[in-house]
Amino acid sequence: MEKKVLFTDTTFRDGQQSLIATRLKFADIEPVLDEIDGAGLYSMEVWGGATFDTCLRYLREDPWERLRSFKKHLKKTKLQMLFRGQNMLGYHTYPDDVVDEFLKLAIKNGIDIVRIFDALNDIRNLESSVKSVKKYGGHAQLAISYTTSDVHTTEYYKNLVKDFVQLGADSIAIKDMAGLLLPSDAYNLVSEIKKITDLPLQIHSHYTSGLASCTYLEAVRAGADIIDTSLAPLAMGSGQPATEVMSAILAGYAKTDIDNDILSSVSSKLSHVRTDALKSGLLDPIVLNVNIDILKYQVPGGMLSNLVSQLKLQNAEDKYEEVLREIPKVRADFGYPPLVTPSSQIVGTQAVMNVVSGERYKLVPKETKEFVRGMYGKTPVPISDEIVKKILGSDKPITQKPSELLKPLLGTMDKELKEQGSYKESEEDLLSYILFPPIALDYFKYRHAQKYKLDPNLYDKKENVYPV
Repeated sequence: MEKKVLFTDTTFRDGQQSLIATRLKFADIEPVLDEIDGAGLYSMEVWGGATFDTCLRYLREDPWERLRSFKKHLKKTKLQMLFRGQNMLGYHTYPDDVVDEFLKLAIKNGIDIVRIFDALNDIRNLESSVKSVKKYGGHAQLAISYTTSDVHTTEYYKNLVKDFVQLGADSIAIKDMAGLLLPSDAYNLVSEIKKITDLPLQIHSHYTSGLASCTYLEAVRAGADIIDTSLAPLAMGSGQPATEVMSAILAGYAKTDIDNDILSSVSSKLSHVRTDALKSGLLDPIVLNVNIDILKYQVPGGMLSNLVSQLKLQNAEDKYEEVLREIPKVRADFGYPPLVTPSSQIVGTQAVMNVVSGERYKLVPKETKEFVRGMYGKTPVPISDEIVKKILGSDKPITQKPSELLKPLLGTMDKELKEQGSYKESEEDLLSYILFPPIALDYFKYRHAQKYKLDPNLYDKKENVYPV
């Protein structure tokens, strides 16, 4: 019997994050949602990752309201989000009470499927998230953060999947965030995972190395059930393979529920997004390139666009290739972590600092120190004593689960937010504030001013506040 393959479309999360640094306004998205809901997609990844941060910081939009708006339009299609386990949607480790509350509200506001991963594949950092997702009736998809090194063997990944099954996963994903998964390796890995479990298996990759379409095909041939794709205007380059292209490729290999006419219509209506982003410089042509050297540098799509942005801010764009060469050296120093948020930002930022400053580890940000200390989890390979001493000095790394060192935070942060003024309008606001305190507060003040039509001239720059 011909196999059936399902599609998860990532256009409004990873597609835009990988190509245009997650700057797509909801006003550009909303006009096509009712139409795309009839396209036969299994799910749409619309939330999580960097969408939360950029909504507040750059777009002046409430991410929770955006989620509710997606749910209002997408009645046939499951809503999916990306969740960084104990790091949630932020860039450090959060206590269990915050993780639980966030997932309760995410599911309440419309999320059906939560793809949970840990940047280090530290199973301890997934336990609380899985427990909460299942408690509130969501679908817990556990994701392998795929990378390559001497330690990241097929046996390593098989053992990880066994742990996922024990933890209660509803489905499994192979999250290949940098386009490193070779077609032959995809076939072998999927085949081996299918011997362990009959849970649905989803494949996520990026086109950065030019391999992803072939990788998907081989994964499907080996038994993969779902693939991640993006509509053509926000596909390819450092993003996912195009949904329309993969639908055509799979036509001779598997059944799909995809309505290609609807996809074509929606893509046409979104084509201005790519054109406008190229004109404005938001879409840098460098992230559209295919670069097989990515197999060596291992830089994921979202990290690539952010790397370009960092170098532009420091007028150091000429250092791009040098930074790419420095990244695998820093990664080796840091115990071969998969390069995915937040480890990708930590390794990438450190590589930029090493190159721009002209001296390795002369400048070390707080996040690097926390990473080496073990506050993000256990690295695949222990970090050498030499690097630990260089980064931490006389401090010692921890060995326990990082969140065990953290006190409950909800009550403390709720009190702190209330002390800022009467800006909190919902229980969701507290979570926004916990994740990004100054950025969320700035958004709340903006929202307050908009709501009450306050004169911008009343804004007290010294106090950084509108009158309440």
